[in-house]
Amino acid sequence: MSRPRVLVLGAGVAGHTAAAFLKKWLGKEAEITVISPRPDYNWIPSNIWVGVGLLKPSQVMFPLKPVYARKGITFYQAKATTLHPEGEGEDATPFVEAESTEEGRMGELLKVPYDYLINATGPKLAFEATPGLGPKGHSLSVCTAPHALEASLALDEAVARMKKGERQRFLVGTGHGTCTCQGAAFEYIVNLEFELRARGVRDLADITYLTNEFELGDFGMGGIHIRRGGFVTPSNIFTESLMAERGLRWVTQAHVKRLEPGCAYLEFLNGEEGEERFDLAMLLPPFKGVGLKALDRQGQDISERLFAPSGFMRVDADYQAKPFEDWMASDWPRTYQSPAYKNIFAAGIAFAPPHPVSQPRQSPNGTVITPAPPRTGMPSAMIGRAVARSIYGMIYGSDTPMSTASMAEIGAACVASAGSNPFRGTAASITVFPIVPDYERYPEFGRDLNHTFGEIGLAGHWIKILLHHLFLYKAKMLPFWSFIPE
Repeated sequence: MSRPRVLVLGAGVAGHTAAAFLKKWLGKEAEITVISPRPDYNWIPSNIWVGVGLLKPSQVMFPLKPVYARKGITFYQAKATTLHPEGEGEDATPFVEAESTEEGRMGELLKVPYDYLINATGPKLAFEATPGLGPKGHSLSVCTAPHALEASLALDEAVARMKKGERQRFLVGTGHGTCTCQGAAFEYIVNLEFELRARGVRDLADITYLTNEFELGDFGMGGIHIRRGGFVTPSNIFTESLMAERGLRWVTQAHVKRLEPGCAYLEFLNGEEGEERFDLAMLLPPFKGVGLKALDRQGQDISERLFAPSGFMRVDADYQAKPFEDWMASDWPRTYQSPAYKNIFAAGIAFAPPHPVSQPRQSPNGTVITPAPPRTGMPSAMIGRAVARSIYGMIYGSDTPMSTASMAEIGAACVASAGSNPFRGTAASITVFPIVPDYERYPEFGRDLNHTFGEIGLAGHWIKILLHHLFLYKAKMLPFWSFIPE
């Protein structure tokens, strides 16, 4: 009997985690293959430090090929384009079409068969959603290490002008009304402010935080409540206090209509319009699916069967449209298995959420100005491991997925640190449980306040530095890597 073949699309946090655990648990009993368009692994949370010049790209990245070769995982540097979950013609073997992105083989077509498939392709950075957004337009990004390096070099230029006495305006936040990852923008702005102070030019900087959140501290999770000092504090107070202490201005409920050199043109939730002038803007893009297609055995397009309109993959969630008041924690997926094909799973950002967590809102013009739910970092890793465990069980005879990781049943921790030196810096540390609020289990606040808290101080800063090194060590699958938690 031939060995089962598990194909993982994507080598980000979710895909890399899934492939690593599958190889650990299955060893030579299965063939593990990873397809990723980039040759390197990037620990994306530390791109923030690259973006302010505290780290080099080489300190947050490493080549995948030698790591996979050492562990016996097959690796193709390619971009997956089309799923064939039923095979093709008379051959019922499922496979994925991909185009090589490897130097010297660019554009070469690959057909990779599988018995089990994990879609962990992550997001397409949809800069085109806002005219003028992104590194090819008039703003910067920290979504990739090269983008973050560009942001660092632009910051150096701004500081040089400030040292000559020129005042500079910095605009940081979200570049579209449907963006997610507000936490990354939040962390970047506190690092930016910290670094400007360290370079002795803070007094010449006007720094503004621009966000699609209804109020600060929403983070795409509808906000949280934190028990501190005997009081329950909403996250907007926690976040506003942190911003005010650092002299940061903020603008909420905003959608960026377009960017021109030095100016962001805005539409607000109340329908009014405005603009924000800047000398340097770091604005995050919205996310979409990467554009995978699916064809049946006859070559007919069945993409709508597998993917939501956003391009993300449908899984075991309740996608029925209903009023915000009727949304429930149980709507969220638990196994991340495709309802159309039981041997296909999605992990991390690649799965389609059933609905936003934050209350959906539109301007009078019909423009959606609502944060999308976060699915990066810790949740992606936990989902990747759970999916890998389910496939392991199915290979050994289980009829159904054996592991779950509903975002309504798991927690997450986020550490937004300023500075990368262990002896100078600070961090805002937040844990939340569960990620998606469950008002049936926790009627008052939707979450367990015994496991939801926030603190600001040096200890969280040390944890952030430690996590940077630990997670890169784990990703390299060095000795005892699996003992490091997700």
